[in-house]
Amino acid sequence: MTRTILALVLGAAVLGACGKQEEEASPMAGMTAEEHAKMLAGGTQGTMDSSGAAVREMVHLTPAQEQTLGVIYTTVTRGSMTKTVRTVGEIGAPEPRIVDVTPKIDGFVQDLFVSYTGESVRRGQPLLTLYSPMMVAAQEELLTARRMLDRVNPDAGEPWHRAADMLAAARRRLEYWDISDEQVRAIEESGEVRKALTLVAPSGGIVLEKDVLQGQRVTEGQRLYRIADISDVWVEGDVFEQDLQFVHVGQQAHIEVSAYPGEHIMGRVSFVYPTVDERSRTNRVRITVPNPGLRLKPGMFATIFLDANIGAAALTLPLDAVIVTGTRNVVFVRESEGMLTPRAVVLGARSGDRVQILAGLEEGETVVAAANFLVDAESRLASTGGGMPGMQHTDHGSVLEPDSTPQPPMTMEHQHD
Repeated sequence: MTRTILALVLGAAVLGACGKQEEEASPMAGMTAEEHAKMLAGGTQGTMDSSGAAVREMVHLTPAQEQTLGVIYTTVTRGSMTKTVRTVGEIGAPEPRIVDVTPKIDGFVQDLFVSYTGESVRRGQPLLTLYSPMMVAAQEELLTARRMLDRVNPDAGEPWHRAADMLAAARRRLEYWDISDEQVRAIEESGEVRKALTLVAPSGGIVLEKDVLQGQRVTEGQRLYRIADISDVWVEGDVFEQDLQFVHVGQQAHIEVSAYPGEHIMGRVSFVYPTVDERSRTNRVRITVPNPGLRLKPGMFATIFLDANIGAAALTLPLDAVIVTGTRNVVFVRESEGMLTPRAVVLGARSGDRVQILAGLEEGETVVAAANFLVDAESRLASTGGGMPGMQHTDHGSVLEPDSTPQPPMTMEHQHD
């Protein structure tokens, strides 16, 4: 038992020391990512460090040693693999459905019909009445042109056409100031100038912002209302760069909001932004979600789930079976007669506690799934000609049975040391 404990402690210490050696500069620095992957997958044993010297050797364990170290094996399998990309986002109004109400003429607000933020309006609904001396003058020009046209005989030729052109110009001027055709016809039919004319909602929706009061003087181009149609909403969140391969336009997504716990609300990816944030290494994704009953409110936070099908025949392995060194990914493959061979693998997507294997393993192979760090420590020691106490190695890396030479008992002096 004492020798086993010493073996574990020595293995952990040597693993830390060898890790520093492996992370030194390597000749792979000039390789492309594709060449690097092929190099790692090409050799069956990832046993070379940056200087070309062996750093891992094959390890042989007896059943008793496997039990003592707690070694557990797993099998490389092939099957369907899905991945869920999870992120957080914020609900907002769709930009194409947001409109600003701005007057195109100076004036004074006489009556205010929509007087608070959050009010629901329909297209064509009166918002306010605006008095403007310029608009009064434009109405007078309209009525003058109307009377002139009525007095000219249509058979008069050129005079009638000039009168008709003047009337059309007066109508257009009012239309350019957002006076509706119905209002223009009403002025012409009544023959009276209206002191104040009504501005109406250009579209239906919810008043997100209101920046006007009754009696206020407004100027040309000043925003009075911001109205948004939120029958559909946008949910935008940031996806990490490595997960972009699993996100595409048209993909189904679902969101959860704290206002409706346990309820899954479905939507679809409508846009993936073309740039990546350089600091966070994330890419923004937009999801369009139907909003019947207007239950989803702009400004709410949401959790986004995107389910991606990685493949129907993906080669997978438990993630714990892979030793990630920083320069390569290594597993220990069980060969005949308990021989464990280190092998470099190329990893793909991760899903839960499993990882996709792109190269380096075949379906049905058996690898170490637990205690692989202890096996890795022994493999490194074997490459230096040493080993854990009780493990004797040949010059070629093969392992003999544990040393059966009787050990002298530990004396009190040894214990004090």
